[in-house]
Amino acid sequence: MNINQQYFERSEWVLGITILAYFLLNGAQIFETAVIVPKWTSNPPLSFGLLKSIDLKTFWIVAHSLHEITFIAAIAFCWKIDAVRNWLMLLLVLHIIIRGWTLLYFAPNIISFQSSTCEITSGHELVKKVRLWKQLNLVRIALYIMISLGFLPLLIKVIRLKNL
Repeated sequence: MNINQQYFERSEWVLGITILAYFLLNGAQIFETAVIVPKWTSNPPLSFGLLKSIDLKTFWIVAHSLHEITFIAAIAFCWKIDAVRNWLMLLLVLHIIIRGWTLLYFAPNIISFQSSTCEITSGHELVKKVRLWKQLNLVRIALYIMISLGFLPLLIKVIRLKNL
């Protein structure tokens, strides 16, 4: 398997772009969690009006799609570097697990809150459901950040290999 300087340079660039995309995604998630989530969770269901006035669905679909395209590109461009490829594959699996959790739990619940089709009629139950969503969202954001930090040692490894 022939890996030349140019291969390492391309791998470095694509991995760097992927990291940048992930960090931008993290920044948007942190912003939403710090600014928007406290407002729409402050007094359910009265505070759900904010969810109806903001449509974040399109933003998140585009942001995640762009990031995942760069992620797959990083795997493709780093394929010949076994240690980097293997770690990227592990990070991809972890990312897919959290994305699955998002699609199976977070998205349906926020759509329910947004459309006022929440099946819970008791105010106390609704507050509990919203509080759980908010707490689990913090866990989800922390996991996304940890995954994105997992890219940094891989970039350092590619840079070191390139400079050998």
